[in-house]
Amino acid sequence: MMTIRRRQSALAAVRLSGEDCGNQNSNRRPRKGPAPRAQLCPAALQLALQLAQLTLGLLLAGFHCWSTYSVHENLLWFSNLREVEREISFRTECGLYYSYYKQLLQAPSLKQGLFELLYDNKTESMRSINILERMNVYQEVFLAMLYRILPIQHYFEPIYFYICTLFGLQALYVIALYITSWLLSGTCLSGFLAACWYIVNRIDTTRVEFTIPLRENWALPFFAVQIAAITYFLKPHLKPLQEKLTLMALFVATFIFNLTWQFNQFVMLMQAIALFLLDSLDMLPAAKVTWLYAIQATSLILVALLQFFNSMILGSLLLSFIASVFIARKIQHNLKSGNFLSRLAKLVLHFVLILGLTFLVNITIKKILSIESDEHIFKFIKAKFGFGSTRDFDANLYLCEEAFGLLPLNTFERLSSTYLLYPYICTTLILVIVAVIAAFLNLRDSSSVPSLDNKGNGSIALKPETAYNLMHTVIFGCLSLSTMRMKYIWTSHVCVFASFGLCSVEVWGFLLKAVRLYTPQRINLLQYFTPLMIILCLYYKFWPRVMDELSELREFYDPDTVELMDWITATTPTNAVFAGSMQLLAGVKLCTGRTITNHPHYEDKGLRERTKQVYQIYAKRSPEDVHAILQSFGTDYAILEDSICYERRHSRGCRLRDLLDIANGHTMDGPGLNESDLKHSTFPRFCDEIKKELPPYTTYFTQVFKNKTFHVYKLSKKK
Repeated sequence: MMTIRRRQSALAAVRLSGEDCGNQNSNRRPRKGPAPRAQLCPAALQLALQLAQLTLGLLLAGFHCWSTYSVHENLLWFSNLREVEREISFRTECGLYYSYYKQLLQAPSLKQGLFELLYDNKTESMRSINILERMNVYQEVFLAMLYRILPIQHYFEPIYFYICTLFGLQALYVIALYITSWLLSGTCLSGFLAACWYIVNRIDTTRVEFTIPLRENWALPFFAVQIAAITYFLKPHLKPLQEKLTLMALFVATFIFNLTWQFNQFVMLMQAIALFLLDSLDMLPAAKVTWLYAIQATSLILVALLQFFNSMILGSLLLSFIASVFIARKIQHNLKSGNFLSRLAKLVLHFVLILGLTFLVNITIKKILSIESDEHIFKFIKAKFGFGSTRDFDANLYLCEEAFGLLPLNTFERLSSTYLLYPYICTTLILVIVAVIAAFLNLRDSSSVPSLDNKGNGSIALKPETAYNLMHTVIFGCLSLSTMRMKYIWTSHVCVFASFGLCSVEVWGFLLKAVRLYTPQRINLLQYFTPLMIILCLYYKFWPRVMDELSELREFYDPDTVELMDWITATTPTNAVFAGSMQLLAGVKLCTGRTITNHPHYEDKGLRERTKQVYQIYAKRSPEDVHAILQSFGTDYAILEDSICYERRHSRGCRLRDLLDIANGHTMDGPGLNESDLKHSTFPRFCDEIKKELPPYTTYFTQVFKNKTFHVYKLSKKK
């Protein structure tokens, strides 16, 4: 098992200083005729102020980039590790993705490396697969191309070029959050606070320093850029050039996000639903919503083409939903006319029509293309939300993982301790009330929609960009509450939304007007004083903790896995095939280059079935059965892990061996109830019994390596 040991040295503390900044808006009276040179000074000062504010955001982004890199270095002592230890630190699917970057760099030529990815026969034994079709690894291809082309080999080791790129994307992430909050509130003070909150809540906003090659670490910075672009695009009175440039930025960010993460379609579907609801309630301009739909659909289709017509993308609910929206618009072209009851009835019918069309279109596409890749996700969702229990091995594998469970309550404790949660809740509640009122007025009479006054008279309505960000945070908040792994999409936006609320003239105006204390002077005081006080509190409370994290030195320590990888490299043939857990095999492929039977990229039905069969080494099966199964995949060596065979991390019913027993119709081990139709197996558990080295196990399997964690058995050629 990997552990992190404390080192006996310390890093010097690093201080960050930054300037305060104010509201970028200024009230200038229109003048006729050309402006004298002296009158141009305010415009120049305004530009200089905006550049200074942007520079402040860049400094914060740079600090976060450097601090995450430093934390990663300090936790692992990465610079002092052997190459095999550095690679082992990329656990589970992270190691699999990095292996393709390494493979491209080790290929005789880039052309040969790409050919080996297109016709890969080492990731799934006895099967040739197209890696670029099955997995989102274009980012590894791009980085490998850059590393081979640019003259940087003498300055950067390949692994450092890779991880520094990921840490650099964190800087992009922070600056995108900074700009989004700035755009919403009109003051860069809001962006500064959002960036500070993101940094001090790092445990809940990112996990890049622990899971560097994970797909979300590539994708989420571009998703944040997309949110910033949408926020700007929805502002009224944009000039044609501004709109065109914003649409270009939107498309590029959306395309890269979709290209780099296999869960792209589900995130984009949530966003499309948010746009649909706001458009139906007249809170967004219909023409701009159409542009956003078009960008979503076009980028996803382009990704499908680059992934060689990836069937899972073509059969996505997102494309079916967008197509259904356009069809329903043609059918119900007069949706936004009539009185309140008429419009409400039309909306209900519209929702039902789109829901029915979406599933009809999606089922039709899947039937035509014979798509079954995502069926495990729907089984998981069905069981998760209580629509019947399941014995499906794949669905239960997700259900039993903590990452796919409910968001832990201690998350809210941590967010509260940084003064983030309460402003967020207050801002969200206030704007939800305003949104409900605005929706009611829109449905009653479109001409009575209240306008948003920015001049400080205390009136409040919902700007399009504010309405979108409100719906975004509500929908993704619900998603993260139900599935912990998705919290990183939401928590970063929590920082943006809470800081916007504290710096918003409209939100403070609404509150003060509600308690009859409204004056413009109080608005200005609260708008700047409150966020400044929170920033000071964050500095005094959390700056010492940040410095402690940056000075706490530990080191990577996983001798058993290192010993296993060294043994495989030194003593086994280069064409040997290994079977085992998908998490470990990703490391075997990366560190040794050997062929593996299965891997953690679980988005293929055939692979899921293969993994279930390989995992029979942890079930109650006969040695003859296990040998026949492994031999059908061309296996030469099987790796058994004590941490799985005698697992204690999960409770009974969620241990891997329990999931296998249930799927095989066998009773589970240990005290507790079993379902009445489960039967006792006539065979003992394979992973335990094989260690006794009794016939007939020794007939089929010969132990060739063992340490405290791993046992490796060579399969006999007997059939």
